[in-house]
Amino acid sequence: MAENGRARVRFEVLEVAGPSMVPTLLHGDRLVVRYGAPVRPGDVVVLRHPFQQDLLVVKRAVERRPGGWWVLGDNPYNETGDSTDYGTVPDELVLATAVLRFRPRPAGQSSLRARLSWAASALRPLWADASASSRLRAR
Repeated sequence: MAENGRARVRFEVLEVAGPSMVPTLLHGDRLVVRYGAPVRPGDVVVLRHPFQQDLLVVKRAVERRPGGWWVLGDNPYNETGDSTDYGTVPDELVLATAVLRFRPRPAGQSSLRARLSWAASALRPLWADASASSRLRAR
């Protein structure tokens, strides 16, 4: 779709499930993602799992390889699937880049100090992290 000759950008909020992107993302975090955005090494991306395409996966785009993107989770102790299991992910399966992470406020936070602490850490932009890309490529 285009408006005034420009492509319309689509954003969506998705919920993170699982530990594969810890410490960057925690289970229950929300992501604001941008569909159709160009992918750069170090970006956090949303993709369709190559073998189970009804499943959306959040990983870090480590590097461009022939045939698509090499993606890995940030958590080196997690055994969930990434490119070490399924190889390079074709471009058409990489759907969106994450632009913002926010954490819902935990239930039971009643003190002003707890609320201020949450507010200070709840919202974070997710820019391409070249150092993470280099660190993960070395794994």
